[in-house]
Amino acid sequence: MWFLFALGSAVFAALTSILAKVGIEGVNSNLATAIRTAVVLIMAWGMVFITDTQGGISEISRKSWIFLILSGLATGASWLCYYHALQIGEASKVVPVDKLSVVLTLILAFVFLHERFTPKSLIGCALIAAGTVLMVI
Repeated sequence: MWFLFALGSAVFAALTSILAKVGIEGVNSNLATAIRTAVVLIMAWGMVFITDTQGGISEISRKSWIFLILSGLATGASWLCYYHALQIGEASKVVPVDKLSVVLTLILAFVFLHERFTPKSLIGCALIAAGTVLMVI
């Protein structure tokens, strides 16, 4: 089941890039990011209330709060950078560079979460990195 959600994420991320590139035309990238973030915020809280999970807020540990806030800051920084890059660059070049996050995530997961690198994951990282270079040059 995780795979279907991950695939849905990829499809919606692809749509996000194309829709954003069209929508950002003539709009400041920071303003565009704020508008997008407001929509995401409404959707996320909507899902919390639809699934009746708002009661879980009081059960979140201090550690989880800290890391969720840090994750939110990283997301915000990523989106600000992404939208600015998308505004001044070609979507077909910005998006592959953005997807280097896959390679960086695997490296960070190895260093901080002690997840294992496998021969398949190393080959996959190399192919993603090579593909990004080929698409950008």
